[in-house]
Amino acid sequence: MKVMKDFSPRKPAGWLVLAVLAINMLSGCSWMGGDDTDGGAKTSEADKPVQRYTGEMSQAVSLAYTTSRNLALTFNGMADAQTMNKLLDQLDALGIKATFFLPGMRVAEEPDIARQILSRGHEIENNTLNAVDMSRMDYGQIYKEIHLADDVIRKQTGVTPKFVRTQTGAISEDIRLAAAQSGQQAVISYSLFLHNWKAETPQQKKNYIRKYINRGGIVAIDLAENRTLNESVDLIAAEASAAGYHFVTLDKLVATGGVRKPADTVQGYQAAKYNRDYAKADYNLVYSHKTAKKEIALTFDDWGTDETITKLLDILDQYHVKGTFFLRADGVEKNPNLARAIAQAGHDVGNHTYSHPVLTKLSVKQLQDEVVKAHRIITDAIQQQPAMLFRPPTGDIDDRTARIIAAAGYRNIVDFDIDPNDWNRERTASQIVNSVIQQSHSGGIILLHSLDDTHTAEALPGIIQNLRKQGYTFVKLSDWISDDGNPSGNER
Repeated sequence: MKVMKDFSPRKPAGWLVLAVLAINMLSGCSWMGGDDTDGGAKTSEADKPVQRYTGEMSQAVSLAYTTSRNLALTFNGMADAQTMNKLLDQLDALGIKATFFLPGMRVAEEPDIARQILSRGHEIENNTLNAVDMSRMDYGQIYKEIHLADDVIRKQTGVTPKFVRTQTGAISEDIRLAAAQSGQQAVISYSLFLHNWKAETPQQKKNYIRKYINRGGIVAIDLAENRTLNESVDLIAAEASAAGYHFVTLDKLVATGGVRKPADTVQGYQAAKYNRDYAKADYNLVYSHKTAKKEIALTFDDWGTDETITKLLDILDQYHVKGTFFLRADGVEKNPNLARAIAQAGHDVGNHTYSHPVLTKLSVKQLQDEVVKAHRIITDAIQQQPAMLFRPPTGDIDDRTARIIAAAGYRNIVDFDIDPNDWNRERTASQIVNSVIQQSHSGGIILLHSLDDTHTAEALPGIIQNLRKQGYTFVKLSDWISDDGNPSGNER
């Protein structure tokens, strides 16, 4: 382990240093020493009135929009030297480069800690001057909190921060404007703020972190609040590794991120819309495909964590197979990068409703809400029109329900005829494989799921290998079904 020999314990009189710095910064004295005088009148940065910035706001970032398998581990605040020493050694051992949002006052008090963070290859950013909640501050106060912290960090470390984060991670128009006025690229929030554990079991902790480890994610830990700092870092590192993801500093993560076009400007966004006139709507309900070729389709329903879905994507890529994913949009809404990764891998992306209700029990409005809302969220996430294919949750469908869905823009409703019940966590991989093989036929549509804690990913290689031995090739549903419907499909 590396030892930070130049760290000294935080001095008991540290509060006095902070007080002097605060008085100097917010009075007429230059905080670096000496008076700024003009004809005997003292002036300071803090005395100058702040004009509200009228230029373009800094970005607001809580997630980098990217399909790269990277995420950022970030820390708020600066702990005592002993805690920081242990944390930096731990990050070295794990091979993680992190981003530290440091309060300007703490950097002024113990600049050696800030410099050591930099020397270990980590990034330093702005946590405001006093690491405060700026939600009730006026614009001038917000600007000074950001700008004065920038000054301290730059003068003590030589680094000019690119990003700022408030104590709570809050982002407002005033904060974004003040950050831009101070020259910062973005105001940063987070996709996961890891607070203190309560009475969670080790498995519950693992499941919680797994849920929020995602591509482009920004994980935040408060160094003053977190009482299980080293345990939390180990858990985060383990789950990122299980998903096959890597930590990079925030500047690198943001640099890889793209800019999402406004959803309503994406081609195909209006392809689904509300339409109460459904009585005569025509639909194409497909259970299988009539073909002379030995072809079969792999389809995946619902939504899971990055760890689960990335495993499925990697297996499909390994065997050069393309499939069709019917996405539950309340999951896509929280994790758009994963949906985009599915689309970029060349798979069909279809609509599986927003919240996975039983469709036959819904009113016209409720059903079209589920279809249209899901379509818009998915289109926004993947930044292109999805395959206009709809799968009803549980496969339940009737004539009225199908017409309502078709009237909303999804004429092609796809069910399935090969179902190994892989959603059942008690089903083993071999049972899933055997069930698929026994039911398979040319033109069959295999129903699988992208749910966590099932044996689907374990079974998938066996399904592909066995069906290929029997001469099957795999197709996407869009290869069989056009936007206008497929007259050779089995319709009801």
